[in-house]
Amino acid sequence: MGRHNFKKLKVWQDGISLVRDNYRLTRTFPDFEKFNLINQMNRCAVSIPSNISEGSSKSTERHFKKYLENSLGSAFEWETQPIVSFNEGYLDKNKFEKLENKILQIQKMLGKFMDNLGD
Repeated sequence: MGRHNFKKLKVWQDGISLVRDNYRLTRTFPDFEKFNLINQMNRCAVSIPSNISEGSSKSTERHFKKYLENSLGSAFEWETQPIVSFNEGYLDKNKFEKLENKILQIQKMLGKFMDNLGD
């Protein structure tokens, strides 16, 4: 397998965009969420593109796919956190729907990427 230039991967670029959106959002949360929801959301968001970039260094598609699976897991975990944030009144419906659409697109791209790598 040839190594992927992760910076050219659309899914990595979209993951970086999500990180930026996530940090902008969590800066608006109440201070008491600093070590709870804010920390969890930030770690999950950063994990998505980080696992893609780390996996791109692996020498086999099987190893790369494992990191993409980790990235997908973080994407699913992160998807839950805006739901909690919306329910707690930390973001409005419009922002929630935009973030939900963004994470669903990332999840779809990761799934297709893994499918294209094969077993």
